[in-house]
Amino acid sequence: MESTIPLCNARDLAEGGQAVPFDVVYGGQTCRAFAVRWDGQVHAYLNRCAHVAMEMDYMPNRFFDDSGQWLLCATHGAAYAPDTGRCAGGPCRGGLVKIALTERDGVVHWHTAFNLQPVTF
Repeated sequence: MESTIPLCNARDLAEGGQAVPFDVVYGGQTCRAFAVRWDGQVHAYLNRCAHVAMEMDYMPNRFFDDSGQWLLCATHGAAYAPDTGRCAGGPCRGGLVKIALTERDGVVHWHTAFNLQPVTF
């Protein structure tokens, strides 16, 4: 069953800026995920390179390349399209695991699904 969970204030996601991290349960494991803003829209993905399942950020919450046009894996150099998560170059198999987001009334919400759940303590 799907539900929505408030993630952050919309102003926390600057165009091409730092990501907002969050934790999800995916495939029975707790994983880091991140949300970014690109081309005016919010997008989120598991923080897991499609080449080798390693976290991608080169510094905490930094994913964009110098041009602000691609999400990069700091370890492997794989480049991903910020709006779809598809592989755009470098060593990657497939694309990033996308997490559905909506933005309304100044708040970004993420959508849970049967294979992607919030971490509960």
